[in-house]
Amino acid sequence: MDEAQLSPNPRPAGPALRFVAAALIVRGAEVLICQRRADQPMAHQWEFPGGKIEPGESPEQALARELDEELGIQATIGPHVTHIRHNYRHGGAVDLQFFAVHRFSGELQNRIFQQLKWVKLEDLPAYDFLAADRGLIVDLAAGKLL
Repeated sequence: MDEAQLSPNPRPAGPALRFVAAALIVRGAEVLICQRRADQPMAHQWEFPGGKIEPGESPEQALARELDEELGIQATIGPHVTHIRHNYRHGGAVDLQFFAVHRFSGELQNRIFQQLKWVKLEDLPAYDFLAADRGLIVDLAAGKLL
């Protein structure tokens, strides 16, 4: 065996980076927020609907698919609102792209969350959001992005 095989890797792997697209589904002065279930990681915290961008998908394609899977709607994905990269304390990392959604067809169905709620933008800081979303929440509540 050569020496390289015996030595441990001097540089540990960085946190796994997940690429995610999320929707700011807007209805007047309100936005749709979703609460994670008790059996999910980061249980009971609030987030915006969306999910992982799969290989070969654009962020917009991934978001349209996720909104159909999670909420049973066919959304018209609107403009890109913001981009956030967040490193969680537990070691994971997420690269989030947020898009506005002003139009969708179909009735909202809660397929995976504890609950769904329409909330006024200025009231968003009262909810316990995922750490990656907290800066965005401050900006939305201040009327800076939508």
